[in-house]
This record gives sequence, structure tokens and C-alpha cells, in this order.
Amino acid sequence: MTESEWLAEGFERNRTRLRAVAYRMLGSPAEADDAVQEAWLRASRSNAEGVESLDAWLTTIVARVCLNVLRSRRTRREELMGVHVPDPVITRADGTNPEDEALLADSVGLALLVVLETLTPAERLAFVLHDMFDLPFDEIAPMVGRTPATARQLASRARRRVRGAEVQAPEPDVGRQREVVDAFYAAARGGDLDALVALLDPDVVMRSDGGTARPDASVVVCGAANVAAQALRFHEPAGVVRPALVNGAAGAVVTLGDRPLVVIGFTVAHGRIVAIDAVADQDRLSRLDLAVLDG
Repeated sequence: MTESEWLAEGFERNRTRLRAVAYRMLGSPAEADDAVQEAWLRASRSNAEGVESLDAWLTTIVARVCLNVLRSRRTRREELMGVHVPDPVITRADGTNPEDEALLADSVGLALLVVLETLTPAERLAFVLHDMFDLPFDEIAPMVGRTPATARQLASRARRRVRGAEVQAPEPDVGRQREVVDAFYAAARGGDLDALVALLDPDVVMRSDGGTARPDASVVVCGAANVAAQALRFHEPAGVVRPALVNGAAGAVVTLGDRPLVVIGFTVAHGRIVAIDAVADQDRLSRLDLAVLDG
């Protein structure tokens, strides 16, 4: 086997894991795919002779690609400001495919990705690679140009931020999640404020990202009564609610005609909705693959 064949075979063996790393780093399936492709281009142009661990070497390459993207993106987002909900992974309500299951392992819900968006690029890399993929800090440190001790501190700060945000683990039974989400939409259709409040955790948080074209749809609302009232204001009577799995949890894609209006992910815990994360940015929605819902 030639070196190029060995490298290609090893890359394909690692592709799913590399995509999972990139999605946790970037919060976008499309950008994750681009990062993996860029990592392959860099790897194929490099001299892999003497590489002891191909898995670790490839992880380092894709992590550095993602770090560059995050640093560039952070500058743009500081200019734009506003609420940002990462791009969701959307699959049919009756199950995910193996690629999506690997991508979403460890309950990478939208609520967690929203918190990861608040970290600095270096903090996010250290947290993702160490806490989610068990990489040692002596391998992470060169990627961020720090010492292993400093890389450990970066991950620790990120961990405190995640814990402080109180991201709750979702109800493990997706069927039970679906019952709660369906009841939420039934109450919204009926204009039943009290029924909505009863389905929401008292400390529920709703985040809606309308993008630059719809700043009015970019809001963060806290508390059951406020979220219920906002849900009634946002409800589109003519919209069709299409059940879906959004990052592996019960969610919905609301369409009007052939046009998606919003993708909504719900976090359901202990029988109540604790978080609602909505992407209403029409530019981003137009790039999401919603054809999977028709399969």
C-alpha cells in the first residue's frame, strides 16, 4: 500500500469522527463538512511520513481548520451582534440515519451548542477536544499555542460556563418528548395560554434567531408566562407543523406553502419544556436540507 492509499484509507475511517468534532466546534453541519474537506486537502498535501497516530494527526488538522473559522466568525458576529442559534441537524421524526447518530452522540442539542457559541475559540476547542473526545491537554496545547496547563485552564473555564448555563439533559424517551411538543402546538393552535404555561418549566428559555433580515424575530425570552405569550404571538395559523427530530430531540419544521418559516428544537426534561431554540433566519433556512422530511 502506498502512502497516499494509506492516508486515504485512514481518512475515510476517521471521517465520521472528524465531522463530529467539526460540528461541535462550528455548530453547522455544512461548515463541518467544509472543514473536513479542507482537512483532507491539507492532509493530502502534507508529508505523513513519521506520523505515529494518524487519528490524532487528522484530529489536529481539522481542529486547526475549525479554530481559524471560529476566529474569523467571531469578528463578523461581534459586528452583527444579536441572537445566534446554531444550524440544527434535521431528520425525520421516525428516526435518524447512522451518520446523524454519530454526529449527535453525547446529546449535542441546540441548547448546548448555544452555550458553546459563548466561548472563545480557544476555550471551545479545549473543551470539545478534551471533554467530548478525551484528547490529552499536551496534544491540545500546540493547537492553541499555549502550554498544557493553560489549555487545561481554558477547558476548565469553558466547563464552568456550560455548567453555569444549567443545560439540562433531555428526557431520554423521544416518544415522551413528542407528546409534550405535540401538546404545545395543540395549545398554541387553540390560543390556550394556561395550557402552554403548564407545559413549560418555570425557568424555560426561548431563543429565536431571525438573522439580519428579521431582527424583530431575534429574541431571548425567559419564564413560562413570557414564553407562552411569545409563542402565541409567533404562532402562524396558516403554517404547517411538520414533526422532525432536531439534533436528535423532538422538534418541528414549520412551513408555509413550500417555504420553511422556522425550525424549532425543544429540550424536554421531567415532562416539561425547559428550552426552545428556533432558527427563523430565511437565508440559513434556504440552505438546510429539508428534503429528508419527505423520504
